[in-house]
Amino acid sequence: MGPRQDLVERSAPFLPEGSEIRQVFICQTAPNFAFFLITYLTGLTMFWIKYRCVAITTDAIYVLESTKLSGGARPRSLVGTMPRHTQLGPVSGRWAKVNLLGERHWVHQRFHDVITAADHEAGFTY
Repeated sequence: MGPRQDLVERSAPFLPEGSEIRQVFICQTAPNFAFFLITYLTGLTMFWIKYRCVAITTDAIYVLESTKLSGGARPRSLVGTMPRHTQLGPVSGRWAKVNLLGERHWVHQRFHDVITAADHEAGFTY
C-alpha cells in the first residue's frame, strides 16, 4: 500500500527538491481529547486545534501546517523537521496520541498503519 496520492501531491512543494515521500498522514493538535468532543458538540474550541499533515521521507519527517477547513489535507507551510530515526508509535485505539515537535497530536485509526509502516522502515519494532 502506497501513500495517499492527494496528500503526496499537496505536501511535495514544501519539501526539499527530489524528496520521495514514503508515508504521509494527517493529525490534529489539542491539549487533551476532550477538546475534540467540545468542538464536535459546540465548535467552541475549534480555534485552538491545529491541523497538520506529516510527510515522511527517507531522510526526515516533515510536519506541515494545514488549513482547518481541510481537516489537515491541504498543507500551507512547513512547521518543522524531525530526524528520520524518530519513533512515532506504537499507536492504538480510535485516536492515538503522537508527540511531534514537542506537541501532542492525535491521529485517527485510519492512519495507524501508516505510522506502523514508517516505524518499521526506520527499524523500530513493537
